[in-house]
Order: sequence, then structure tokens, then C-alpha cells
Amino acid sequence: MKMKKPWLLYRAISETLTLTLGRSHFPSLRRSFSSATSSISVNKVTISNFESALEDLRLHVRDADFVSVDLEMTGVTSAPWRESFEFDRFDVRYLKVKDSAEKFAVVQFGVCPFRWDGLKESFVAHPHNFYIFPRKELPVDGSSYEFLCQTTSIDFLAKHQFDFNAWIHEGISYLSRAQEAEALRSVGLAYEDEFVNSQCDSKDVREVPLVSTADILFSERMKNRFREWRDQLLQGATEGCQFERTSDESKQQLQTIFFKMRPALMLNNFTSHQLTLIRQVLGKHFEDLSYVRVNGEHSSEQKLVVYADTEDDKALLMKEVKEDVRKETEVKIKTAVGFRHVIELLASEQKLIVGHNCFLDLAHIYSKFFGPLPSSVAEFASSVHKLFPCIIDTKHLLKADSLLQHLMKRNSTSLSSAFALLCPQIVCPSNNYSLASRPCVKVEVQADEMRSSSWNSGLVKNELLQKHINLLYLGWNSGTIIDLKTGSEILEFGFQNHKRRYPKIVFENIVIIWGFPYKFKPRELRDCICKVFGQDSVTSIYYLDKTAAFIQFSKQEFTTDFLVLKDSLEKRNDAISVLHPLAKLLDGGKTCAANYDVYKKICSSPISRFLFADQAKAVGIRWKTDVELGEETETQETESGRESESESIDRGKKGTVKYHSFSCGRVLDTLYVSGSLLGNKQEAREKL
Repeated sequence: MKMKKPWLLYRAISETLTLTLGRSHFPSLRRSFSSATSSISVNKVTISNFESALEDLRLHVRDADFVSVDLEMTGVTSAPWRESFEFDRFDVRYLKVKDSAEKFAVVQFGVCPFRWDGLKESFVAHPHNFYIFPRKELPVDGSSYEFLCQTTSIDFLAKHQFDFNAWIHEGISYLSRAQEAEALRSVGLAYEDEFVNSQCDSKDVREVPLVSTADILFSERMKNRFREWRDQLLQGATEGCQFERTSDESKQQLQTIFFKMRPALMLNNFTSHQLTLIRQVLGKHFEDLSYVRVNGEHSSEQKLVVYADTEDDKALLMKEVKEDVRKETEVKIKTAVGFRHVIELLASEQKLIVGHNCFLDLAHIYSKFFGPLPSSVAEFASSVHKLFPCIIDTKHLLKADSLLQHLMKRNSTSLSSAFALLCPQIVCPSNNYSLASRPCVKVEVQADEMRSSSWNSGLVKNELLQKHINLLYLGWNSGTIIDLKTGSEILEFGFQNHKRRYPKIVFENIVIIWGFPYKFKPRELRDCICKVFGQDSVTSIYYLDKTAAFIQFSKQEFTTDFLVLKDSLEKRNDAISVLHPLAKLLDGGKTCAANYDVYKKICSSPISRFLFADQAKAVGIRWKTDVELGEETETQETESGRESESESIDRGKKGTVKYHSFSCGRVLDTLYVSGSLLGNKQEAREKL
């Protein structure tokens, strides 16, 4: 397949990606899309048809030239300040994506393999839409899954007829690789314990004192019943007779059966305390009887007393039971892996993966199906690249091509907008669009068993796509692109000339403040700082929420001077601190300030409070200003108490610069700079 025009290739990919989750995800196009493609059906997959759908998908993915994926989640941001801001650095953007993927659930996973049919000169698509729900499937210790729901996301799903009942009751559960390994270990240990406890060496079983008359009578009665039953077995063996069950035993608590070619008693309707007493009786009085717990029909647990006439036979019995337990455990774990089988299929086949603005999707995929997300974006990029070596972000394709940018007039790059532009013959088939008159790549959708001959189009090696593979937008509204091959940051093509809302961001010049009075407006904040450091000292101010703001200074030294000055003023309790221009900002005594790295630290915490000031407090940051003051090192108070002197010294060694306190004269200098407050510096000194 050769395409001479990049827009034609992008158009084909846009069409195919649109099919991934079906028509309901494009509300503005829904009516026209439905009428033009009424024959399209998406394979809705739940627990009931998962196995068959998975086998069908294996065949289609194996023959595919690329696979499109898309996810629907229960939310995106756990707090307003967790939004992706222009002031977010590369590593901080990743931390916010990481937080989103860890806190919200995936409700739908669209997978659509495409292959090129040379005879029809069209792509053949097989869309599958999986409902997935993180149900607890294994009987191991630990709490059930928890996740957040964002009302806007839930409302969006409801407006587009998302089937919440199917999601909860019929959604496919899953285990990540890490969860599977832990489950094998935990379940294996649990059954191993059961295996050990099932053996009749009652010397290893904690003895229960027989203090009540009921326990004494029950134990004696069980001892007599087991002795009678065993004696009947031995007598029958001696006389050459086959042991037979009585007709009414099925109604009794002790029912004779055969277990692994050995006579056994099934214990019915006993309490857990009674079963403990039975095990104690067997261990004390019967060396040839073993207590065994196994899974019976319909996964119901059975308690058995099995006869083994020799120690070797008893050891063999326990070995057989243990092997059965191992096999049952493997089956349970495989079943619990659930939807991850689809992800493992995509990873193993190494097909080109196509998504739209899909960095968050990949974070969800890694978090839900592989293991905990790495702490750094470089580690994440490396891990994802090993799993999926070829990924295309269609948002990047749309933004990187000048022709498409011209056609879209830099409007929204959402998938629905792109589809409306690139596929007008579907959106409005009656209109005569210039783009619609150009050659297009057809997409034939098959949701049944029909298959046609295919051939490898070599799409991954297409020279038009090579320079775009593995370049993804980092975050949901940023001009930052990450190269998954290197883990490095790439500035968006044309972003240098893009009209910014804010001046160029220099992260070393940024201070973050929080906890200031709620009614403090950006203009007031700028004015009180500029009175001290000069009219051109502040280049931009950005509010994260009503409790926190970024201040970008024009010079890096202003950043450190501001932090030291703020700390010095707060330590004073005199007229200077009251009359100083910063006094309004510090009013209330709760205003905190720090450099950008502290903001990163706060973002890295798994805690999410609604307001940033509350978040900082929850993370454990108690100091008001992130400054160390000469020999009198300021200590940081955390949730675990005050920082020790050695820990404070370590902070200095790790790169925190130590500053000396502002002298009274220097504080007066800053007061003098503000001009009209006290007339001149000499007058201020005299009044104080």
C-alpha cells in the first residue's frame, strides 16, 4: 500500500480510529454517521461472550496491519489543581497523568484490528468493545478495588447511553501481571497452609481444651463413629467383601464415598468448631485416617476423612491433593486474569498501535494490566516502549501536518472534529466538500466470522509514518511531546511560534505560594510584590485554585530573595512587618511559599485533597517558607514530628542553598523600595 499524500494516510487512520468505540462516542456526528454506515456493528463483549470474542480477536490481531485502541474512564482529574497546566514541567505532567491512571477506573476498552485487503483496496475492520470491571475474583486477603468517579465523566457516559448495568454485572474483571504474581504467591501459601493443616498429625494442630460437656460428648461420639467405620472397612477387606454405602447415608452427616480410589467419609453440616474437634480426634486416635479439604462441584468446599492404610499411601494421598490444589489455583488465577489476556495479545503480536491523545490511555493500560506505574517519565517511556514498540498518536499526526492544520484552521484536534474534516462523505454525504472529492481509503467493517485474503502492508515501515511513530502528547492539554524511544521531551512542532497566554516559562524563576487569604486577587498579588522588587520583577501569575498560585519572576535571584524576605518578615513582630507591602499577602499567618521542586513533591503524593493548600498539609509540609537560614538551620515539621538536626543538614547537602536572614537594614531597604509608605529610609529608621 503506497500513499503519496500524508493527509490521505491520516484520513485513513482517522476513519479507522473512529470505529474503535463505535458511534456513540461522537454525539455531533451520530445521526449522519449512523445513516451512512447503518450496516456497521461493534462486537459488544462481556463476561458471557468473552472467551469466544478473545479467540476471534486473536485471529484478527494476528492478521492485522495495525490495531486501534481507545478507553473510557470514570474520570480524569482527582482535584482541580491536578489539571494539566501550562506551568507544569515535563516531569510534573507525567505525575498528574500517573495520579489519574492510579485513581480512576477504565469502564470500556475498544480494540479494533485493521488489515489491508489488496483485492478490495480497502481496510477490513473488526471492532470489539469490552466492558471491564475490577471485580475481586480471588478468595485472598485484602480489600476490594476502590476507584474515583468524576461527575462530568459519569454524566458524559450516561448521556451517550453507556450501559452501567452491563458494566457492573457483566464487566470482565482482570489482574495485572504484578497482581497475578502476588495472587499466585498468596493463594499458593493459603492452600499450602490448608494442605499442611489437612494432614492428621494433630501434634502440629493447636489442641482445643474440652471444657464443656457438649464438646466431650461430641468428641467421644465421633471417635466411636470413625472407629466403627474403619473397623467395617478392615473387616470387609479381610473377608474379601466390597464396602457398600447404605441407602440413607446421603441424608446423614457422615456420607461414605470414594476419594482418589480410597474409601472416605464426607463431613456434612458440621460447624467450624465441630470440624476442629474432629481433626483433633483423628490426630489423637487414628493414624490411618486423614482430614482433607478439597473443592467439590460448583466450587463448593468439601471436608473429607480419607482412609490410607500405610504411611506411604498417606504421603501419596497428600501429594495428590497438593497437586490438585496447584492445578485448581492455576485455573482460578487464569480465569481472574480476565481482560489482561487481550493486552497480552497486543503486546505479544507487536502490531502498530493507534490511539488519539493516548498517553493517558497507555498509563491506564500499564497501571491496570502490568504493574505499578514507574515514578519517573523516563522509566515509564522505556517500559511502555518494550511492551508496545510502535505507537501512533493521531493527535500528533493532525498537529504535525501543515496541510491538515490549514484545513482545520487550528481548531479542535478532538477525534470527532478530525473525523468531521477528514471524512465529510460520511458526516454529510449530500454535501460536496473538496476533501470528499479526493481519493479516500475505504474501510469495510466486519463484526462476524467473514474473512478475506490479506497481505502485510508494511504500515510500520511507511516512510510517512516513520518520523511520527512513538511521539505522543504528554498530558491532555499540553504542547509537550514525549519520545517513547528515548524518554525525552520534544517541543511541539510550531509551538515556538504559537501565541502563548503567558510569557516563556522559566521553572527556576517560579515560586509557588499557598494558604493566602481567599479574596486575594492576582492583580493585588502582583502589586504587592512589584512594590518590593520593581515593576518588571513579575512576568506572570497563575492561580492553581483559590488557595495557591504560581509567581514567575523575571530573574532567578528574585525567587530566592522573595523566599528569604518572606521568612524574615514572618519571624519579626514589629512595625516593619506590619507596614511592609508583603504584609497583606502574609495576613492570617498561613501563607506558605516554596520553589518549583516542592510543587513537584506535592504532585507526586498519592493523596488528593480538593484544595492545594489542604494537599500540602496532608502531604506533611508544615513549614511556611522553604528556606534554610545559615547556621540556625530552619527545620521542617512533618506528620511524624519535627525534623532532626542531621536530617536538616542532609537537606542542605542535597542542594538546598542556605541563606542568611535579612538584617533589619535589608528589610528596611525593601520597605524603602516600595516608595510612598514611609517617605525615605532614614525617616523609617528614626520612627522605628
